[in-house]
Amino acid sequence: MKNEVQTLNVRGMTCAACVRSVERAVDKHPGITEASVNLTTEKLRVSFDPDQVTLEHIIQSVSKAGFTAEAPSGRADAEDTETRRQVEELRDQRIRLYVSLVFAVPLFLIAMSEMVGFSLPSIISSGSNPGRFALLQLLLVIPILMAGSHFYTRGFSAFRHLNPNMDSLVAVGSMAAFVYSVWNTFLIVGGAPGLVMHLYYETAGVIVALIQVGKYLEAVSKGKTSGAIRELMQLQPGTATVIREGVEIQTEIDQVMVGDIMRVRPGEKIPVDGVVTSGRTVVDESLLTGESIPVEKGVGDSVTGASINQSGTILYRALRVGKDTALARIIQLVEEAQGNKAPIARLADVISGFFVPVVIGIALLSGLLWFISGAGIGFALKIFISVLVVACPCALGLATPTAIMVGTGRGAALGILIKGGEPLEIAGRIKTVVFDKTGTLTEGKPRVTDLIPLNGVSEMELLRLAASAEKGSEHALGAAIVEAGSQRGIDWIEGEGFLALHGQGIQVILEGQQILLGNLKLMKGAGIFTEEMSEAERLSRKGRTPVYLAVDGQLAGIIAVADTIKPDSRAAVQKLQQLGIRTVMLTGDNRNTADAVAEAVSIDEVVAEVLPADKAKAIEKLQQAGDRVAMVGDGINDAPALTRSDLGIAIGSGTDVALESAQVVLMKNSLAGVVTAIELSQATLRNIRQNLFWAFAYNSAGIPLAAGLFLLFGGPSLNPMFAAAAMALSSVSVVTNALRLKRFKPMELSPVESPEANPSLEHKNKEQYMKTLISIDGMSCQHCVKSVTQALEKLDGIQQIHVNLEEKNALVESNAVPDEALIMQSITDAGFTVTGFQSAD
Repeated sequence: MKNEVQTLNVRGMTCAACVRSVERAVDKHPGITEASVNLTTEKLRVSFDPDQVTLEHIIQSVSKAGFTAEAPSGRADAEDTETRRQVEELRDQRIRLYVSLVFAVPLFLIAMSEMVGFSLPSIISSGSNPGRFALLQLLLVIPILMAGSHFYTRGFSAFRHLNPNMDSLVAVGSMAAFVYSVWNTFLIVGGAPGLVMHLYYETAGVIVALIQVGKYLEAVSKGKTSGAIRELMQLQPGTATVIREGVEIQTEIDQVMVGDIMRVRPGEKIPVDGVVTSGRTVVDESLLTGESIPVEKGVGDSVTGASINQSGTILYRALRVGKDTALARIIQLVEEAQGNKAPIARLADVISGFFVPVVIGIALLSGLLWFISGAGIGFALKIFISVLVVACPCALGLATPTAIMVGTGRGAALGILIKGGEPLEIAGRIKTVVFDKTGTLTEGKPRVTDLIPLNGVSEMELLRLAASAEKGSEHALGAAIVEAGSQRGIDWIEGEGFLALHGQGIQVILEGQQILLGNLKLMKGAGIFTEEMSEAERLSRKGRTPVYLAVDGQLAGIIAVADTIKPDSRAAVQKLQQLGIRTVMLTGDNRNTADAVAEAVSIDEVVAEVLPADKAKAIEKLQQAGDRVAMVGDGINDAPALTRSDLGIAIGSGTDVALESAQVVLMKNSLAGVVTAIELSQATLRNIRQNLFWAFAYNSAGIPLAAGLFLLFGGPSLNPMFAAAAMALSSVSVVTNALRLKRFKPMELSPVESPEANPSLEHKNKEQYMKTLISIDGMSCQHCVKSVTQALEKLDGIQQIHVNLEEKNALVESNAVPDEALIMQSITDAGFTVTGFQSAD
């Protein structure tokens, strides 16, 4: 069966009953898989089989239900058009509100003054001129009812379609008061002055005016809930500088094509996604990823549309444009997320299906019973109107979608894309989080962690021989050793006679010496074995891979290489445990490596040596314990497990397959986002429950009060005008409560590292290092920082370097008293001036 998903704009909805009416109208068609309406965004998301039902038929069904549906415009300015429509609609509501209030205030004063002891001028007094008193109120109420004409057109239209809604309740209640008052006005003018106390023009007028106030405030608040998408839209620049046939031209962003070469100068936004072809720069990607540290970009590096070019001028080739850019995909995900319903919303949907008919029934029954009991037609009418007006299906309808809109929008601002209400709800109820190891808990990139020189070879010489032997190697372990050599600024040796020994290591001649570099099997095959090799067992138990170096048949040392753990992994795991969530690590690595990483980050449970095809089965086994399970991963081999889990969470630096399989995407390559996603989801769920509680509580208490139930036991009754005020404020309070989620702040996670987690060269024997603060003049950008860092890295004995651009200094850690003259010369050669040295110990 084919399946097509379309989103339609639906106009004319005012409450949860309207939502239910649209969904029922669409669900009647064969071939409809799902129909979901969001009252806040006024959108219908429908999944259907185009062979059984067409989009035109769906639109016609919505029209027959009393609403207007249309497919969104595909034009580039569609979002601007929608924004203008919303602005015009808000202006129209404001004008209606002003008209209602201008006439409602004098109407209320005239109608109520004599009741509370104030006298009116005799020309309009109910005692002296009852006819004028009634006619003046009639003249004042007509503009109010005209300003609220949409309540009547939509409300009575809903009755005709057998789908009564909130407008129907307001229309019937206010019109009943108006018609009854008009009839009494004719009688008063005809000679029945005693009926002046049976005029309810102020009830009809004030009801409409107060609900206009509520609807206007609601519209303003709803506009704020959708601010996340507007903010994302505004990130994209409007134009791009494209080079065509050697000439620079300014063009609209939607005219950029794949393959175009574009120039981006300092301070400009990058128009679309692409790859740098010329130049170097530093790019601020914080608006998209939330990562505050700018990223250096050079030839061959990818750049993302809407990020800000900070320093250099670059040329780059467009790879993804229009709806294919990262920003467009983020906007699409946020829109879909805000349009999807959470399972918790279904309760409100079910109740709203019969809410309005039941309320009308209660209103008729209450009014009739009071009339039969002898209370009089005026009091019975008051009861009837109060019940109709106090009931508030709109609060029920807004309770869930507003919270989801604000929650997902806040998540997007924090670099967390939650794909809808259902993932949001599931995330708030997760009991077990499963982590992939490589690239998720760890950096996914091997680094040298230990240097163990033997037989009189120095640590620096060991690294120099190993790195020179591996130079040009494509093996991950070899590349890690070469990178360590580069960081330490070794003097490279040209090798000869290079020979790769499959599955064992390499053989090469350096400075006339035969070098063997590889695993234990290589050493044993060459007849090299000493007691020092037992040190390798200790390294293996810690999850590190030992690489042996032999020079002319004698063991010269051992180099340990390991995939280092991300700085915030341990803190994130510990925070999840504090939230009562069990943590599990799922990996295909051997048990020693898995246990070492698990111990370093405090993981509760380890499942090791799992084949990629069996990861989904491992997730299923965990689910059988009855807990909701989230899977966090980044690779293609994680996709089945992400799909099988109750909640798939993909690291933003991962593969496209992983991102598509996941329900939550973390834009930053950090596990802090897992904690933030769960905490945000829990906060959103609490907000939804609060909204639903108050919506139900309000209706549960308001309807009996309006029906006069408490009056039977000597309690109060509810005036229709107060009922209208309560109804208006209930919707506003729900939306305002949801807006509190905009203030959600993620808990800061301080990096917590186990002493064994990342024992890399940079902080080995750290307690023995001397710290020196060097004041440097002339640094102005990140390129300067890099130049100073590279100049200092070339010097022997310097172990760690921290260059601070704002403070104009560099903190270096060395294993001996630094040579100030050599440092000054190195920095001067790089184009900067040293202005002072200071001990930082």
